[in-house]
Amino acid sequence: MTYEIAFAPLVPLWVVFGVAALALAVTALAYVRRLSGWILRGLALGVIAAALAGPALQEETAAQLSDIVLLVEDRSASQRLSDRAVQTAEAAEAMAQRLAERPNTEVRRITVGDGPDNAGTQLMSALAEAIAEEPKARIAGAILLSDGRLHDLPAAPDLPAPLHLMLSGQETDWDRRLVVSNAPAFAILGEEITLTLRVEDQGAVPSGVGPAELSVSVDGAPARTVLVPVGQDMELPVTLSHAGRNVIEFKVTAAEGELTDRNNSALVQMNGVRDRLSVLLVSGVPHAGERTWRNLLKSDSSVDLVHFTILRPPEKQDGVPVTELSLIAFPTRELFLEKIDDFDLIIFDRYKRRGILPALYLDNVRNYIENGGAVLVSAGPDYASAESLFRSPLGEVLPGEPTARVLEEAYVPRVTETGQRHPVTEGLAPLEGDPDWGRWLRQIEVDPKGGDVVMSGIDDLPLLVLDRVGEGRVALLASDQAWLWGRGFEGGGPQLELLRRLAHWMMGEPELEEESLTAEAIGQQIRVVRRSLTGDVGAVTVTAPDGSESEATLEEVSPGHYEALITGDEMGLYRLAEGEHKIVIGLGPAAPREFEETIASGDLLDPVLAATGGGVWRMTDGLPSIRDVRPGRPAIGRGWIGLTPRDASEARDISRVPLLPAWAVLLVISALVIGAWLREGRN
Repeated sequence: MTYEIAFAPLVPLWVVFGVAALALAVTALAYVRRLSGWILRGLALGVIAAALAGPALQEETAAQLSDIVLLVEDRSASQRLSDRAVQTAEAAEAMAQRLAERPNTEVRRITVGDGPDNAGTQLMSALAEAIAEEPKARIAGAILLSDGRLHDLPAAPDLPAPLHLMLSGQETDWDRRLVVSNAPAFAILGEEITLTLRVEDQGAVPSGVGPAELSVSVDGAPARTVLVPVGQDMELPVTLSHAGRNVIEFKVTAAEGELTDRNNSALVQMNGVRDRLSVLLVSGVPHAGERTWRNLLKSDSSVDLVHFTILRPPEKQDGVPVTELSLIAFPTRELFLEKIDDFDLIIFDRYKRRGILPALYLDNVRNYIENGGAVLVSAGPDYASAESLFRSPLGEVLPGEPTARVLEEAYVPRVTETGQRHPVTEGLAPLEGDPDWGRWLRQIEVDPKGGDVVMSGIDDLPLLVLDRVGEGRVALLASDQAWLWGRGFEGGGPQLELLRRLAHWMMGEPELEEESLTAEAIGQQIRVVRRSLTGDVGAVTVTAPDGSESEATLEEVSPGHYEALITGDEMGLYRLAEGEHKIVIGLGPAAPREFEETIASGDLLDPVLAATGGGVWRMTDGLPSIRDVRPGRPAIGRGWIGLTPRDASEARDISRVPLLPAWAVLLVISALVIGAWLREGRN
């Protein structure tokens, strides 16, 4: 129970101060003029000012509150190494019991697990949340039971009492880890890039530990093993062999006695991209659609285009003097014999045999296709003539044989059933009903020799045929009317998207493969996508990082497009197989954040602990005693740690008794005023 004088002004404070100032001024004036009774008048005005201030005797009844000590137990993955979990659990129980025996003390126990999305140990965030839920004036201290490897140090709260760390682990602990310090996300195919790796030993490394064995595996292939020095940066040259995602797995053989091998591996996922795509466009005759191909290829900054248009065939005789001709000689030998392999795609746009390209050159183009090249034939009336490309050695690999008929009538191109499943034409047209496209006005009748007919025209005749020959690809577009869509004729159509997909499929873009198995990591899940034209798709066999196998059933979400969603129980390299299709994908980092640094240490927390007067106590040193320390004093010593008693209290009842009752105030003021008047009257 405490007493104090409190004020409850009857009027605004400025009025109280005004009356007090007036009393002082009047008293001073009376004193200067030697007026009788000046003391009594000043006292009367002072009593009035005091009465307006409302003085009262306040009696407060308060209840003593207990101190609160926060006990934060780290149960993250790194705390499960060696015997740390047992150490921490036993220390937590013993400290909780010892704190409970301390007079006037409450214990708040908080457990912290692994942070979401590989965020690591969020120890400071948990401590800040616990402090926010308690009255700050009652917190006498906080004790962390952890290995000191936290990942949210900037979130450390402002603690008004000592903070201590009880450190788990053994002083003899040591660990080996693999660090990839330089790994680009993209690499150009065929060009060598350099990855920088480092094998580090941490902690109390025993004598006699030699160099590390490092194995390297690309896309799940058999690994190569090399000996690497410890503690030195090592540069590893890598050349990507295929476009799209390349998964490189590095793994260091576990050494005897190290804490864990979870940080002995690393996954590097790089996308292989082509530096520049070289395209050769050969136009046999100037026509309205020639500009379509040129604009499409020139709009792509990654494409180097070489374009030749045959404006004047050798047999043309129009009497123009040779001296007035300004034509560039067609470098046929250089392009079709010496440098043909430098091109990723060759397009013949309305080209026919005119003696410019001998049969030997066209036979070399056929060899180019079989060895991995790509040729696209955009056919016009020339393809149906006797001078057709099909009547050359190139005809052996072209997927459509002309019947010599040129159909001159309007029609709307349609995507075939196979085309609805093929990535080149997938989604261009509705699955049911006719597409809302403009018409084309000409089609070359061909008989398909093989491949996949993905678009049809008049009377369902093949319009776009795609085929694979040897290691290469070939396509036949049996019309030269695609430019009508680009000009918006009758509303146009998806000309740009169709030709873009077609060109990139020809050049082997991984995203446009018609028979493929791909995967994408989304958090802790893997989205598996299978494309197939045949529909003969089975379950996907999933091999987890620990070697266990499971199966995932694929569901058809659209024609030729099958998907499955797999939840990964652990991070690392997953191997997926469906029939002959096999891929690998990394789920999260091979070494989670919890295992990047595994040696127990209080170095990270030292600045935070020192700011509160606390410090680090090793669990292996036994249980410390607990002492009371004053605020601002060191709170750790030999064999003990300190807490700051808060002596907090809670007001239960408050009562006030006026010091000057109204009748007493009036009586005093009257007595003083009458006394002053009598004094003046006597004078």
